[in-house]
Amino acid sequence: QLQLVESGGGLVQPGGSLRLSCSASGFTLDYYPIVWFRQAPGKEREGVSSISRTGGRTDYADSVKGRFTISRDNAKNTVYLQMNSQKPEDTAIYYCAAQSRRYESTWYVPSFVEEYDYWGQGTQVTVSS
Repeated sequence: QLQLVESGGGLVQPGGSLRLSCSASGFTLDYYPIVWFRQAPGKEREGVSSISRTGGRTDYADSVKGRFTISRDNAKNTVYLQMNSQKPEDTAIYYCAAQSRRYESTWYVPSFVEEYDYWGQGTQVTVSS
């Protein structure tokens, strides 16, 4: 069974940092670009960041550019989201997602509006003093 599992969420003060992890089980991430989404209470889900299958290309939502960094370690089958200078508006449940399609391209990054087949259960991030 193919699964994605997020971890690393928690409570952080404004200006603080957290690092989220997205680990895969049942398959290896080597051929899969990964995308992080988030959903705040009462709001629609939004794309946060994406990374190509080898990490050579990344993309960020304007709201997190310069503050968040996505990376991956395929040897550990894990993708990370380093979140710095956090703001209260970053409070949300964070999900990682992947498509079922395998990609040969090392630079391709899917857009946030595409459909995704595999989702984790989410990890709560709360930014509050």
